[in-house]
Parts: sequence; C-alpha cells; structure tokens
Amino acid sequence: MPHVPGLRSPYVMVGRLVYFGRMLDKIRLHARGLLPGDYHEFLGKGFDGRTCQFLGIDYAALRPIALNQANDPEVLAWCEKNGTPRADADCQAWNNFVLKRGWRDDGSMILRQRVNDQGLAGQGIETFFDLIEFDEGRPVEGRHAWDLLPARAAIVMGVAGSGKSTVGAALADALGWRFVDADTFHPPANVAKMSAGLPLDDADREPWLIALRDYLAASLHEGVSVVLACSALKARYRATLAKDRRDVQIVYLHAPTDVLASRLENRPGHFMKTSMLASQLATLETPSPEESIHADVSHPLDKVVAQLAATLRAIH
Repeated sequence: MPHVPGLRSPYVMVGRLVYFGRMLDKIRLHARGLLPGDYHEFLGKGFDGRTCQFLGIDYAALRPIALNQANDPEVLAWCEKNGTPRADADCQAWNNFVLKRGWRDDGSMILRQRVNDQGLAGQGIETFFDLIEFDEGRPVEGRHAWDLLPARAAIVMGVAGSGKSTVGAALADALGWRFVDADTFHPPANVAKMSAGLPLDDADREPWLIALRDYLAASLHEGVSVVLACSALKARYRATLAKDRRDVQIVYLHAPTDVLASRLENRPGHFMKTSMLASQLATLETPSPEESIHADVSHPLDKVVAQLAATLRAIH
C-alpha cells in the first residue's frame, strides 16, 4: 500500500481503542477523494469490520457520523451510546487481540503468505499491524506490536519562518500522530493585532497558552499523541504548555536569520510580517539541548523530519 498523508498508524489510540482513529481517517479521506484505490476494497472489512462488530455498530451508520463530527472521542462516544456497552476489561482484551493478530493464531498463515508475496521476509514483521506499518513507510521498531507506548506530545517551536507548521505537519504524518497549529487557537483580537504588524504582549498570550495547555492535556488523557506547532519563544511559555510533563517533548527549529527572512518574504498573505522577525529573535529564549531536540531547518525538509521522527521514536 502507498503512504497516505493523514492516515494514522493502527497503533494510535482513540479513547480506549487502537485502530479506531485509523478507521475514521479512511472514511474521511475516501469521502474527500484522497484515499488511494488500493484501500477501497477493504473499507468496512477486515479490521474495520471487526472493530465495528466489537462496538456493536454498523459501518454504514458510522460513516455519516465520522464525516459530520471532527472530534474522534465524540464519534467513539456515539458508538458506545448506540452500540454494545464495553467495559475497560473488554477494551483491553480487544486491543490485545487486534494488536497480536497474525502472531501464532489462525491468521498467521495468511500473514506469512502476504509477507512472502511482498518480498518482506526477514523484516521483523510478526503481526498484521507490523505489516501495515512497514507497508506505509513507518518503521517496525523492533518491539512486539502489543508493547504500546503511552500517548505523547511534541511542541515544535521556533520563530516565524522556521517552518513550524510545515515541519510539524510532516512530522505528525511520519509518526501517525495528530497535528495541531497553535495559530488556530488565537482569538480574533490577537490575529488582528498581528496582522497589523503589532507584536502580542503576555496578556494577549496568556489565555491562548492556557487553551493550548488544556488541549494537550485532554488529548494525552484520551490517549492521542499530538504534534503542536507553536512559537513558544519564552521559557515560561513552554513551562505553561508542558507543566513539567514527561510526556511532552520540546522540538526547537532554527536557521540563520537570512534564511528565516527569505522564507517570510515568500509567504504572502500570512499575518506574521517580516518586520516582526527581529522582535521574535529578541524575545527568543533558546531552550538548551538538555531540555529539547534541536533541528537546523536549513536542511531539506525530508531529512529534518526523518531525523526528528527517529529521535522521538527512541524516547520512551
């Protein structure tokens, strides 16, 4: 199967369930014409069908709910209300089943055949989830599929022009995490001020930072890993966002000033003006390498993202 931007890893959890978020992604991508034809045959079947069967809901009934509701936990709540009630123990048993599917069960022969047919023998593929990961370009990380890592967040920070949104979105796609741009959380008054070329003060930023902090906390509580693109120039801003959480990692993007200025000049229509770059650089309190991952974004995007993804995967 090809790599599909916006299609999450089957390991990603929504609420208490793995795979559920991936099923919703396929429904939404298909409706937008962005799901490659190779996936169409299996819509509502395979893991999709098994997941719906476990929840006690009909795939055809789920589809309009997924398309009309962008909040995944609310879609799951609809399933729990309209389907078969499931306790935590039921969900844990279900997760263990699908995560191990193909490993010493009645699906093992089919899995081995697919692995051999695709020339992937010797790649450490032991489950169907492993096969999906390898097939879509996400590395099988040398761990059993059922050894899930807890949800985590990465705050991709830097001054204007460092490519926070571009790198953040590509990084989220590589990891199978949700991407969020902090700019979308700004109230209209903040956007108007920045569009006029006026820098925000701390009073402007406080409610914005609190909203972002609460969003991260809620996402992690729901088991959803997130990449947040946010300037987070001062240490106390980052402290507000992370609140000393060990499951939140700071990623600092940097580049020479002339590179940053050039990028801003070639980004028409954005509210962040080139004239504000000097102000941001003056405000910037660079995080130390001990408290953050540093990435020089002068290098090609694919190399930057690959290195960051590998580094984040190695952090447990």
